[in-house]
Amino acid sequence: MGKTIVITGAGDGLGRALARRFARDGDKVVLLGRTFAKVQAVAEEIGDSALALPCDVADPDSVRAAFAQVAERHPKIDVLINNAGIYWPFTLAEATDQLVQDLVGINISGTVFCTREAMPLLRGGGLVINVTSESSVLKTPMMWLYASTKHAVELMSEMWAREFEPDGVRVTVVRAGQMFDETKTGAPWPVETSMRFGAAAASVGINLRERGLSHYNSVTDVFRAILDMPADTHLNLVAVNGRKP
Repeated sequence: MGKTIVITGAGDGLGRALARRFARDGDKVVLLGRTFAKVQAVAEEIGDSALALPCDVADPDSVRAAFAQVAERHPKIDVLINNAGIYWPFTLAEATDQLVQDLVGINISGTVFCTREAMPLLRGGGLVINVTSESSVLKTPMMWLYASTKHAVELMSEMWAREFEPDGVRVTVVRAGQMFDETKTGAPWPVETSMRFGAAAASVGINLRERGLSHYNSVTDVFRAILDMPADTHLNLVAVNGRKP
């Protein structure tokens, strides 16, 4: 029997790849995204097994409204994948109010808001997967806030696993390395920022160009395995790193 899976940040990247994969496998997918046009396009591509809803995960009212609609369509869900996130390299001197609010709001608060609203639908055998990053342990220069948000999510996940156990809900962290697909044309920040970021990383022995890359589609195999693990098992943390060709 197929699962019902809610994915945040499902309009592109890993979220979109997961939605396509699970739908192909016979699951029902609910796609949440801040830019509704993106998740709507993915849902239309997938067909009847997909539902697209607008959701700004950093806005608690938006999250409440989205999960109210999820509950109308699916009173019980099997999996919540907290995939939405943003990353941006900068120094403390460059930390604008908006950058700080966006990273903390989406990466940390968004995970909290979505999981809180999903819990009534997950009780009795559900699974929460929180997507984090190798940045949480690499400690790459200029990624201090992004890495901190992902480290915080890993700590929350470990503590939630205990808290949710009486409700029969498991929590798994997927700590992902660098990923890509054919639509990813480069970093979302200016070229000058990329150059400074690369130089800062190299200064502490991290050569970004030499690190392996995984295709989003390959990483979906890992999520499939996690979703299909037996009910009497629990994966706390799965680290997925790209390999050099």
